[in-house]
This record gives sequence, structure tokens and C-alpha cells, in this order.
Amino acid sequence: MASIRPRLVLALAAALVGTVLAAPTRADDTPAAEPADYTLAVHPDREGPAIDPTMYGVFFEDINNAADGGLYAELVRNRSFEFSPVDNAAYTPLTGWQTTAHGGATGTVRAVDDADRLNERNRTYLRVDLSGHGAPGSGYGVVNSGHGSGVAVRAGARYDFSVWARTDQRRGTRLTARLRDADGAALSAPLTATVRGDRWTKYSGTLTATATTSGARLAVTAEGGGVLRLDMVSLFPRDTYKGRKNGLRKDLAEKIAALKPGFLRFPGGCLVNTGSHQAYEAPNWERERSYQWKDTIGPVEQRAVNANFWGYHQSYGLGYYEYFQFAEDIGAMPLPVVPALVTGCGQNRATDDPALLRRHIQDTLDLIEFANGPVTSTWGRKRAEMGHPKPFGLTHLAVGNEENLPDAFFERFQQFRAAIAAEYPGITVVGNSGPDDTGATFDRLWELNRRAGVAMVDEHYYNSPQWFLENNERYDSYDRRGPKVFLGEYASLDNRFANALSEAAFMTGLERNADVVKLASYAPLLADVRENQWRPDMIWFDSTRSWGSTSYEVQKLFMNNTGDRVVPSEASGTPQLSAPITGAVGLSTWATSAAYDDVRVTAEDGTVLLDDDFSAGDGRWTRAAGRGTWAVQDGAFVQSDQAAQDTLVTAGDPAWRNYDLRVKATKKAGSEGFLVAFGVRDTGNHYWWNLGGWNNTRSAVEKSVGGAKQTLVENATTVETGRTYDLHVQVRGRQVTLYLDGVKWGGFTDDSRAEPFRQVVTRDAATGELIVKVVNAQAAPARTRIDLGAAPASSTARVTTLQGAPDAVNTAEDQPVRPVESTLTGVARTFTHTFPPHSVTFLRVATG
Repeated sequence: MASIRPRLVLALAAALVGTVLAAPTRADDTPAAEPADYTLAVHPDREGPAIDPTMYGVFFEDINNAADGGLYAELVRNRSFEFSPVDNAAYTPLTGWQTTAHGGATGTVRAVDDADRLNERNRTYLRVDLSGHGAPGSGYGVVNSGHGSGVAVRAGARYDFSVWARTDQRRGTRLTARLRDADGAALSAPLTATVRGDRWTKYSGTLTATATTSGARLAVTAEGGGVLRLDMVSLFPRDTYKGRKNGLRKDLAEKIAALKPGFLRFPGGCLVNTGSHQAYEAPNWERERSYQWKDTIGPVEQRAVNANFWGYHQSYGLGYYEYFQFAEDIGAMPLPVVPALVTGCGQNRATDDPALLRRHIQDTLDLIEFANGPVTSTWGRKRAEMGHPKPFGLTHLAVGNEENLPDAFFERFQQFRAAIAAEYPGITVVGNSGPDDTGATFDRLWELNRRAGVAMVDEHYYNSPQWFLENNERYDSYDRRGPKVFLGEYASLDNRFANALSEAAFMTGLERNADVVKLASYAPLLADVRENQWRPDMIWFDSTRSWGSTSYEVQKLFMNNTGDRVVPSEASGTPQLSAPITGAVGLSTWATSAAYDDVRVTAEDGTVLLDDDFSAGDGRWTRAAGRGTWAVQDGAFVQSDQAAQDTLVTAGDPAWRNYDLRVKATKKAGSEGFLVAFGVRDTGNHYWWNLGGWNNTRSAVEKSVGGAKQTLVENATTVETGRTYDLHVQVRGRQVTLYLDGVKWGGFTDDSRAEPFRQVVTRDAATGELIVKVVNAQAAPARTRIDLGAAPASSTARVTTLQGAPDAVNTAEDQPVRPVESTLTGVARTFTHTFPPHSVTFLRVATG
């Protein structure tokens, strides 16, 4: 996962405007738009590229509480008392826990890290000092509130409880576990055990819920006096996916399995290449470190913990063994990602430690042995001890994720690749191309991968729906003899049906180029509706429910109807007008204080449209974003709040076109540079020149459509504090040229076509059917004359349609976008079919 810039998050609620996806479906009596006429010709006598069965897969990263509190079925939050302010400033080792007492019992509890711990790698435990006996049957201890609103239980369902405990009481200490509600009322019969001895021992049993609720609590109490030590307090539903111990939440796993993914990429994402690359060991016991697979296997009570990059705690209860097991359970190829010792996701540091690099390379070789080695090997035996003597059949492995230091990354990548090739020549080692779809890092990494003959390169990008509609042909021009593409992360920026439609249109281009694009996975996969970093996301959940987004429905439709080979076809396009770029101008900052002066806008003929040196104040400017502290100071317009983000102010007429914008800009303090906007229609629809962006590491022109941004041109320009820059933006038609201190900085022509009508045809060898896949991402129906190139075997076809308003969003309560199955009659070699507005349609046509 790319490190998510806040500027993307702020835009999510903005309505998408534009010529293609804007018009909503009307629910009143307004006449529908007139049909647009298209043709679609299929050529069954020609052979397109084969589509690998692993073409589409899923990418799991622990973002949005995807693991603990999500796919990992553990119901106790902070079960081992390891939460820390290192994970999140609001955390303590007792987060999720409260004391509880009944019958007059008293005591104290505290989290302790000392020599009496359960083991070295799970360092904190709970010490309960029992100081009063109270009445018979009394108890003192702790209660856990679970994830989100509470522990979710279902009446009659069984839950496996376990705890590690020890006591200093010679006669033992009576321990009781029960389910209860927030007010203390019982939701299960009590489960009791007598803890004996001052050595750590595991105690377990089963609780049966007597009611259905999402707000249960797990109470663990003890009677008597003395010191009781507790660790790894666990509660698992008996009904996990496939009945696995230490297993997965069934409804989430089933939704993933229903996609029929060809591969499972794990565990990240930014988790892989951020933080320290040191081990979790003395003397420092690093908590902010890259995901290292050996930390995550073996008995759960012996596994390490980590500070999750996304701002919370990561238990590693869901580890590499469970990932491999899940991939096998859903019939997916496992595709792990290991650190390359160059951090990305905004950190951008290269670790220069040859010994540490050698250790990580050896860890990667050991990982392959863990996955594929015989039970007589060191790591194959470890796999067998965990319950899986049969090898997992690993064939692909990726090194690194979205590194922004291309040369430093690739030098290390090559060492991993050489070591793997020497011992395991059958493993495909996947490189990457950085965090974006274009730019200097992307170009350099592709150059290095191509020159070195790397087999496969991982591309990542998150862009506006407009970008996806404009870039269907992205892979048409890729070198067929070069590295293959693994599109490891992609999505348009939001979760509305307009986003899913644009992704569907783009996916037709992925399939058409199946000889180049070998693997593709939408991201992120999972999101907790209560706590999430951003959207898009494929599957949403709370403690009791889960539901697929509109993008989930698109992905499922494509993944369940991929086909084995592309059948060449072509379709007519949609006539589009190319109007000039129009809009007002703007100034903004991002976590930076900056001063702007001498703003001058002139028309192409020299007419002055705006001339402001702020000597008369700032009355010509509108505080469009409503953020930041703008004021005229020392004759300049200054934004002084260094913490404020996206502080856009605007001036001028939205109808302006063919103009020159000149402004003087000075960075006063903060982490970034300048944002000078042009073509401004509103806060979510504009262009801006982002100089010194991304923590002052690079500069770019970004286009915002409906608040979702795409990069049009970029380079490595950075900004100096205290220096005044002369900025000049020249807009002519749809061509823009930019000058920095009188020297041309760059330019672009924004003339890409956002084609709303896209198609691809594939053949299903098992059924003999042609699968005609059509996306109509516009308000008008698409009346289409289809020529199949040969007479079909039947005059009927099976149809699956996704249709909805472009602003439709699937929620827990309502899923307006769902597949509709129907039968189409009158199918012949040539026939006419009208594809509904805002729809994805798959026709399965039987052939002779």
C-alpha cells in the first residue's frame, strides 16, 4: 500500500464532476438520455493472448484493522497486554481492559515487564494482586471490551477460551471466565479452573453464549489472595473459516474466497518496508520495524509484536503460516513480499549495513525452505511441526515495496535475486516500479528492471476515475519482450459505483494485454467501518457484518468470468469534444507557511485579468478550503499555520481561458513548498503546481477531478526556505507550460480521452462460451450492433449485469449494486443489444 497522503483523504466526499460519470440515474419521470450508437465486432478466427489462471488475485495488508479485529478471528483486544504508546500515543498496556470486582473482592492490576514474563518475545503480562477474599463466590480481575463496540457473540455458539497463568498460592487460585454484557449481566455460564503452581501453564475451555449481541465483554476473575499472573487471554469463535485453530473470521474469509482469487499477495504494503530492519531482540526490542516473517510463526504466545505502520498495534497472531494456509484453502498462489532494506511510504531511507542485508537475504532463503522444503530440512520441519508437512508450493516472491530510492533499492534487490536464483532457480523474483504510475522513480526503476532482465515488475497506483477511463490503452504499448507486469495495487479514489465503473473499464484493457499483465490485485482488501485510513476498499466490516463495495462486485464479476484466452475484438468509440482548460487561479499550502506576492493574470492578448500586490488587502481572494491562517503581512499574502493542509484560496473567473499566471512565492517554514492552482472550478476540480511536495522530495502538476488526483508531470525539484521564486503558468487551450525563475520547468497537454464505452471478449475453454464484457460508464444507454463473427450455438445467452447510480455506495444496510442474472434472446451472428447506462454487462454466448 502506498503511504496515503492526507490530501487524498480530504477529497473523498467530493462529488465527481465531468462529462462521463457525472449524470445520476433519475428516479423521477424525466425522460432517459437518448441512446448512443456503437458497434462491436468479434473475431473468433483470430487468437489473442492466453490468460493465466492466476491473472486476478487479492492483496492483504493489515491496514484499516484488517488483521486484529478483522480477518483474524481473535475476539480479545490486546490479549497479551503488549499495546504501547509506540503503537499509538493513546495506547497503554491496559488498553481494552478494565478492572472488575464482585462480592466484595479487592485487589490491583498492573502490566509488568520483568523476568517473570511468559517468554522473551511476548514481554508484558498482567499481574493481579488479590488483597481481599470477600464473600463466598466473590472475584476480582479484569474485563475485556473486545474490538470496536464489544465482543460479538451469537446465541448458542461456542467460543474457545484460553489463558496462560501462574500463581504464588500453594493451594492454587480459582480462576473464572465468563461472557457478560456492559452492565455485568451474564451472557454465558461461568468457566472455572484452578491455577496451580508458579510456572506458566495454559488453561482452556469453552464458553457458550446465551444471547446474540455485538457488545459482549469477557470477564476473567480470581478468588482469594496472593499474586496471580496472566498472559495471552484469548477467545476464539469455534466456527472459524474451515474450522482452523488460530483461524480466520468466517464471513470475511468466505467473501474473499468467493472472488476465486488466483493469488494472495501478503503481508504488505507499507508494512514490509518501513521502520527498522533490526530483529525483535535485546537490547532495543524494536517495536517500529519492517514485517519480518520469522517473527510471525510458531506458537502464538512466542511470536513477536509490532507497531503497525498505520497507527495501531499488530499482534502477529495472523502470521506467515496462516497466510500460506489461507492461500491454500482458497486455491490461490501465495505471493509473499519481503523487505529490501530501503524504506518507502514517505520514509525514504536506505539501510547501509552489509551484515544486516546478508541476514535478510538468508531469511528470504529460509522462507522459501519454510514454504517448499522437505520435512527433513530445518524450516520444512518447522512447517510440519505447525501442522503442514506438505510443502505450500511457493513459486513467486516479491522483494521490496514502493521504494523511492531506485538505485539504492535495485542494488539490494539484485543481491536478493542472485541469492535466490543460486539456490532456488524456479522462483520468480518480482521487482517494483515505485509508488506511482509515472515519474522519475517509475522510469528509473523500469529502466533498471528491464536492463537486468527481471521477470516481473510490480506497479502500484491510486488515481481518479477519470484517469482510469483515460488509460485503458496503458499496456498496449509495453514491450512484449520485456518484464511482465504485476499490477499489485490499484483502485480509483472512492467507493462509489462511478469508481467501480472506471475500474471495470480499465480492467478490459488489462485482459486485452494479458500477455504483459500477468497478475493484478485491487487494494486495499479490507476495511473496518469504524476505523479506517482511507477509501477505496473492497470489503467493509464491523464486528458482526461484512459487505462488498461496488468495486468488490466488479472484481468478483471479472474474477469469476475471466476466461482462458482473449478473442480479438474492437468497438467504436464515443465522440468527445475537447474544450480548452478553463478556470480561476488559486494559492495553497500543505503543512507549510508560505508568502505569495505580485499575483498577475493576463489574457493571451495581454489584457490584465488580475493584478494584486496585496497593498490594498486580500479582498479579491476567497478562502475556498476554509483552512489555514491567511493574512496580509509585510505586503505579501501569508499562510502562517504550518500544520494546516490544503488551504486553498482562489481569485478570478471560472470562465477564464488562455491566460498566463505569474506569482512570487517564498517558503517561510514547514515541511513542503508551494501549491499554485489554475483551471480552478472549485475545491475538488482544478490543477495545481505542487512545488516541493511529498515532504519536499519532488514536484508535480496534479489534476483533481471530484477531489481525486492524478499526476500529469513531475520531477525532482525541491524548495529552499527563505528563497523567493518566480512562478509562471501558461495555459493555452489544453496545453500548459510552466516556468520556474524564467526557465522552462515542464509542460503537458491534457487531451487524453475519457472513453466511457469499453469492451473485451474472452473464451471459456471449459464451457466453450464467448464472454463478451462491456462497460458503459455514461448516462446514455449504449445501443450496440454486435457481430460475433460466426453463428452462435444458441439463440440465447446468459447475462450478468451490474447497474446503478454513479453515486451509489454499498453499505451494511443497503447494497444497491449487485449482480442481476438474466437470459438474452435473439442472439445471432449479428444482433443489437442496448447496454444500460452506468453498467457492466457480461454476455456468455455458446459457440459451436
